Amino acid sequence: MNGLGNALSCTLFPSPCALCGCVIPEISEAPVCAACWSEVPAAREHCCVRCGEDLFAPVSPTDPEAGLCRTCRMAPPPYLRAVSYGTYDGSMRGAVHMLKYDRVSPLARRLGRMLASAIAQLAQDADGVEDMLVVPVPLHRGKMAERGFNQARTLATEALRELKKTHPGWKLELSARTLVRQRQTESQAGLSPRQRRANLRGAFFVSDARAVAERHILLVDDILTTGATARACSQMLMKAGAASVRVATLARAQRMTPAMERDTTKYVRLSVPEQELANSWPDPVLH
Repeated sequence: MNGLGNALSCTLFPSPCALCGCVIPEISEAPVCAACWSEVPAAREHCCVRCGEDLFAPVSPTDPEAGLCRTCRMAPPPYLRAVSYGTYDGSMRGAVHMLKYDRVSPLARRLGRMLASAIAQLAQDADGVEDMLVVPVPLHRGKMAERGFNQARTLATEALRELKKTHPGWKLELSARTLVRQRQTESQAGLSPRQRRANLRGAFFVSDARAVAERHILLVDDILTTGATARACSQMLMKAGAASVRVATLARAQRMTPAMERDTTKYVRLSVPEQELANSWPDPVLH
């Protein structure tokens, strides 16, 4: 009868998938069909062990720095490791936008389970992962009032509910007020790496340093793009006395092609002012 009722309900009240438009053939907790969920892009295979940036090639097991991207070798981030469920593309991008901007809250449970799967990757880390303070990246109070919810906190709540089932021995404590965004910032979308860093300068502070002192922190957000937000938040948490910071996001934005390495063996004399030349040189991509 359950199967018959399910089929009858879907026939009488057909519901289209919000991503592809096809009719969902069964009752679903969220308006996304099984085909679209199955097409969520998985994490890429050869990634930086620190920030998760795609390295586009296998790494040498004998080189201790081979698993790091160029940026993490030159300017190591303040966090130990960043993990994600998949890449920010296709069905993943659509689902995140629906939750974040269209307020389709039923998506949070499924996306939260994906985030829990990403966090579970930290099980191989030896130090502190079984007892972490989970800190969602905060919204400014103005943005919070406009949007009505913080997607990072919502995803963290759903992920912790799932991790209680899959990792019952872990002691993960959600602390949504530990980190505060004290300044309204522009959207990071469309900004260069330098502009992103400037946009976030002085934007965060820790409300109670005693809450994070000597604690292992898990910073949670929906997307990691250049990593400027993760760096800024992690830096403040470490300054407040945290023992370590790890980052978990639902999705990781990745380049489509490898970043070009600068060729420092060739020099060209250009007839332009030195300051103009310095300003025209591209920023390194920070994560």
